[in-house]
Amino acid sequence: MPVTTPDIKVRSVKNFGAKIILEGDSFNQAVKAALKIAKTKKIEFIHPYDDQYTIAGQGTVGQEILETDEEYDAIFLPVGGGGLLAGVSAWIAQHTKKVKIYGVEVEDSACLLEAIKFDKRVRLREVGLFADGVAVEQIGKNNFDVAKECVDEVINVSVDEVCAAVKDIFEDTRVLSEPAGALALAGLKKYSKKIKGKKLLAISTGANVNFERLSYIVERSELGENREKILSIQIPEKPGSFLKLCRMFANAQITEFNYRKSNSKDAFVLVGIRTKTEKSFNTLKQKLKKSEFTFTDFTRNEISNDHLRHMVGGRSNLGADKGSERIFRSEFPQKPDALINFLKDFGTNWNISLFHYRNLGAAFAKVLIGIQDTNSNGKKLEKHLKISDYSFIEETSNNAYQDFLR
Repeated sequence: MPVTTPDIKVRSVKNFGAKIILEGDSFNQAVKAALKIAKTKKIEFIHPYDDQYTIAGQGTVGQEILETDEEYDAIFLPVGGGGLLAGVSAWIAQHTKKVKIYGVEVEDSACLLEAIKFDKRVRLREVGLFADGVAVEQIGKNNFDVAKECVDEVINVSVDEVCAAVKDIFEDTRVLSEPAGALALAGLKKYSKKIKGKKLLAISTGANVNFERLSYIVERSELGENREKILSIQIPEKPGSFLKLCRMFANAQITEFNYRKSNSKDAFVLVGIRTKTEKSFNTLKQKLKKSEFTFTDFTRNEISNDHLRHMVGGRSNLGADKGSERIFRSEFPQKPDALINFLKDFGTNWNISLFHYRNLGAAFAKVLIGIQDTNSNGKKLEKHLKISDYSFIEETSNNAYQDFLR
């Protein structure tokens, strides 16, 4: 298993009497280690998804569905390597043409969608670690062959939508699903907004969720359900303006209120608002416009959601000179040497001006890093970051950084 595997999964497999070897930061690195052991010790390697017998075994789920008295219009299945999707879709296709099959992937690990796009299996350069049960960088060969024939469509969902589905399952059944286990329901919810009068089924595939991850799931489920909005609002730095702004939210439920004085002229306020409907949110925005408050919707801003709301600090004048400070975000596997290994590889040619590291429940951490780059050729830093073990996305132009940190 990868080093990033949640403890609850490791313990569950140990309870079956297995010997566990933790190797690599991802599923693919663990597979390489397993293949090496199998070759050295001359023992059989059973692939978790890219194997005809594994696919056939998982296909019996499709058999069970058809043997019930229910007649479904569509079935939604989570996609990692594609074993369950291939097995169920193949069984359904052999026995009925009435039932549609939908695969569901997380946006940050959509290996099947990429394969469909290029009509061949491709390897993702970066795979999100939150839904670790489907964190696979390449769809299986056998699975892709079956999917092309038997799957009707593949749906992409966000991490926030997955968190909302975890909440739905808990509220309806009191079962606490892991993110990968709730993935199919997230896809069903997204699809159901477009149709009416259909009987839909989502397959839940696991309840191995670490307790430490619950706070993140709760936090992001509000965004996934579109119930919480995050606004950055600029207010004049003068007596009474703060009170005037607060009166705008008289009938709204405030979940968060962060204030930071910017200069003698103005300030920015980061506000979390729980809204009942999209209409009520639009009404609030109209009130802000009439009161001449300048605002930006940060609801889908990754820096705002993962870092800004949890940071202590203020502005820096490092960004005053063009190109002086550059901001990047990344994900680090949650293991003791992840941070130290990055810093060793990063070296001393650039100065780190900002660093925010947030552990999100045993498997991975979100990282925001500011780097002073005085080189006229910015490509040198980008090339240096690419050779590290982690993928970085530049966010220097992100409004959350510009409004609150620069």
